[in-house]
Amino acid sequence: MRAVSREADPQRMVRLYGDGVRKLRPRDAIHSFSRRGTEPPYYRITRSSHWTDEVDPWRQKERLPLLKGGILGEWMYRGEPVVTTDLRVANDDPAAEYLRDYRGAIVMPHYDDGVALNMAAILWKNPAEVPVDQASNLLWQANLFGRGTLNLVLRRELTEAYNAINNELKIVGDIQRSLLPETLPEIPTLDLAAHYQTSVQAGGDYYDIFPLPDNQWGIFIADVSGHGTPAAVVMAITHAIVHSYPGPTMPPGLVLQHLNTKLCNHYTARNPAFVTAFYAVYNPDTRAFTYASAGHNPPRLKTAHGVRAMDEVGSLPLGIRPEEIYVEHAVTLSPGDTVLLYTDGVTESFNTAREMFGEERLDTLLSNHRGSPDQLVAEILSAVSSFTDARPTADDRTILAITVRGSKGRQS
Repeated sequence: MRAVSREADPQRMVRLYGDGVRKLRPRDAIHSFSRRGTEPPYYRITRSSHWTDEVDPWRQKERLPLLKGGILGEWMYRGEPVVTTDLRVANDDPAAEYLRDYRGAIVMPHYDDGVALNMAAILWKNPAEVPVDQASNLLWQANLFGRGTLNLVLRRELTEAYNAINNELKIVGDIQRSLLPETLPEIPTLDLAAHYQTSVQAGGDYYDIFPLPDNQWGIFIADVSGHGTPAAVVMAITHAIVHSYPGPTMPPGLVLQHLNTKLCNHYTARNPAFVTAFYAVYNPDTRAFTYASAGHNPPRLKTAHGVRAMDEVGSLPLGIRPEEIYVEHAVTLSPGDTVLLYTDGVTESFNTAREMFGEERLDTLLSNHRGSPDQLVAEILSAVSSFTDARPTADDRTILAITVRGSKGRQS
């Protein structure tokens, strides 16, 4: 039993157990058979001491003999223990090759949810050797061991299923990250820094920076409701819609309206998902920053006058109401100004006292910041990690920091 307890593979565990029991209680043969996955009157032989090659019944089901009727079928579908010292098997019985040389048997059903799905038949050539007085104990032992074996099989299947899902999530996460900018572009008059972290291998946050006609740039950040693969799929759909719009540059409000219409009509109408988004168009020549918001966390704007939320506009998230209108607002940025875009995984991080990091702490940190966008992102991540005692994030976190370059070029 000590050896059995160390075994994680059900096939090896059955072999260990069988070898041990054989030494304690000699018998001439043992066969196992099962009706699992079959219809009456069929059943399969799953193990036999007659076999010279070992067969794994869980992984090599195609090698298991499929029989119909006969004495084994009668025992199988009756579902009750059998003790006999007068076993007689007809030559034309489907299981004759397994039974005809024996005169004594103890047949033990293994119950699963009250149904005898599996059975084990211990056989003796000499009926006087049948331990009739031990039949009850054998039945108890067989069912306990059968339950243990089933649990081990289920654990293995669960582990394999988890590994398969984990591998698929990794692939989904890799595909998702491939949709993000591989490197941040060089935009005249701007310095940029970004951070992207999912709470699981695939997530629903998304950001993008892409060139537009007339030397303008699109700056986009979004957060899909939920986590994991469903959110990643909606994120990929959002990316595809953003990049597939034909024609000239649209104002940010119309871009969000186009996105919202597509999502509502084709995707979110049958799936409970929505997307918060903030989209801006930046003109390096005039430093005009025109933006619209679909229920997204208002970015923070730091100027010479302090820090404020860019909350002049805001409508419902994408994917909720197809007729939603998204208005826009424009500001002219000055050298030294910083725009901080983020998802709620930053501000809605909690500490052990269930306090939220919040916008006030973020504004204070931004107000005191004097370095580059890279340094700002690092400071935010450090502050959030310290606030949460470095606990794993429960939500995706995305940060995009943008600073208007001064007249002397790139900031240090």
